[in-house]
Amino acid sequence: MNPSAGSSRGKEKAVTFVPRKPRILLGACGSVSAVKFGDLCSYFAEWAEVNAVVTKTYLRFIDGQTFPKSIQVFSDQHELFHWGKIGDPVLHIELNRWADIMVIAPLSANTLGKIAGGLCDNLLTCIVRSWDYKKPLFVAPSMNSSMWENPFTEQHCITMEDLGANLIKPKIHEVEGEKGKYDHNYMEEPSNICLNVRVSYEQYLQKKAMGLL
Repeated sequence: MNPSAGSSRGKEKAVTFVPRKPRILLGACGSVSAVKFGDLCSYFAEWAEVNAVVTKTYLRFIDGQTFPKSIQVFSDQHELFHWGKIGDPVLHIELNRWADIMVIAPLSANTLGKIAGGLCDNLLTCIVRSWDYKKPLFVAPSMNSSMWENPFTEQHCITMEDLGANLIKPKIHEVEGEKGKYDHNYMEEPSNICLNVRVSYEQYLQKKAMGLL
């Protein structure tokens, strides 16, 4: 047997494994921080496959938001259009299966309360209601200070963390309104959210490879 020939055949059979990009489902609710959602999508699209899900109230804050061309944006109407009869694919289940990670940014007080209570009356909350919490879920709330400091919000955030969600706390900014100045808790900057998720996901993959998950 010619060792060099055997070695050559082995090289011909060798296949280089290239891991696929992580699949990230980005969700957005109605909030003044919704104006940053397009930037958030762009940051994640640099290193991951991205789809987006937005609520009806999100669409009230953003008119003609520009997203990267590679990103498909889903809303409640798509859930209805994708299903016609029993046996047809259900969109919130299909998106759940597709995603490796889910990030909701901004997360409004209303949607936070719905999720914490197990309610699911739109596409976004249906996805969360059926989410497999073995997979990472990140939430970045955004609301005025009165809502953020309300005891209900604290309870809801505790419930989210008990479920296994990762809470990215908002930052306080002073806002000038018609009735004077007030504090608003804006979601964390998109670049910081993206970095937080990427580092956490790499740690998640390491634990999974070690059989710790």
